[in-house]
Amino acid sequence: MAQRTFTLDEAQLLLPILEALLKRGIAARKTIFDVDEEFQELHHRIFIQGGLTVDIPRMARRRAERDKATQALKDALAEIDSAGVQVKDLDVGLLDFPTLMEEKIVLLCWKMGESKITHWHGTDEGFSSRKPLPAPKSKREKPN
Repeated sequence: MAQRTFTLDEAQLLLPILEALLKRGIAARKTIFDVDEEFQELHHRIFIQGGLTVDIPRMARRRAERDKATQALKDALAEIDSAGVQVKDLDVGLLDFPTLMEEKIVLLCWKMGESKITHWHGTDEGFSSRKPLPAPKSKREKPN
């Protein structure tokens, strides 16, 4: 299957939807991290103190929250991927959109918090190598 490419306008139009998906994914990932940390602390306390009483219903609820968050994260990433957009860094909300520039595939680069797509980089480069998009070619005025 051929890789989808985006025009700048197409990528711009998708940003609100993609940003919402990213936020959902980031929140889910935080829940997963928090629950994992809580279970690690519990495991450590049990190991150190021995016969510790555990609130099993609470921990079961937390485990269910983690499972739900895991599915929400998978769903958000799958939705972004199915649109043909690449998630490069979920922690900062970094997305790449394949595009054609001078008959070569490059990546339009957007980071959460930016109001619009203003940079690009090569497919073998990353965020640190991004360059400003070229200024749009202005329409030449017709001679009188």
